[in-house]
Amino acid sequence: MNLILLGAPGAGKGTVSKLLVEKKGMVQISTGDILRGAIKEGSDLGKKAEGFMTRGELVPDQLILDIIEEKLSKEKFPNGFILDGFPRTIPQAEGLKKIMSRLSIKINAAVDLIVDENEIVKRLSSRRTCSNSDCQAIYNVFSKPTKKEGVCDLCGSPVVQRSDETEEAIKVRLNTYKEKTAPLVDYYKNEGLLKSIDANTGSDKVCESIISTIE
Repeated sequence: MNLILLGAPGAGKGTVSKLLVEKKGMVQISTGDILRGAIKEGSDLGKKAEGFMTRGELVPDQLILDIIEEKLSKEKFPNGFILDGFPRTIPQAEGLKKIMSRLSIKINAAVDLIVDENEIVKRLSSRRTCSNSDCQAIYNVFSKPTKKEGVCDLCGSPVVQRSDETEEAIKVRLNTYKEKTAPLVDYYKNEGLLKSIDANTGSDKVCESIISTIE
């Protein structure tokens, strides 16, 4: 089972991906992890990506696609994989489709996690992250507070609200999503791959809904 996870920031893509990894033995593939892995390995593509990132520039679509193709061609995924956070745009989706065709890999579904906008703002604005770059544990002031207020349970570092998780910043992110990423829903609907899941419920229920819908 090979899936693409779609959904606005705060829809729970990362959490649901981890549950699918635990329950079904799938592999979570995120562009951030792939880029960091390629850089760490010192591959030619990794070195190119590092140059863009060092200069503070966006890594070009084609380079990201090349790195994804390299990963998918080198590794085996007996229980399938989850593409989390990619593609983000129609050109990326079209590039990914060509890669899948070249590698004879089938995408079984593009799962759109649907969450009310007010719920997304609540989720993200209440999130707190450990300030220790080696830890980065994530908490939530409502559903997963730290044992000691403002202090990470794991390493004792301060927990902070990220600058992109204030209510104002979240609304900007949602507008960007609607403009650039939401059109992927229609793209994958036209491809006959779209599955829409109500993600306002808990992550476990969302995960079970995905599994039952796909299988």
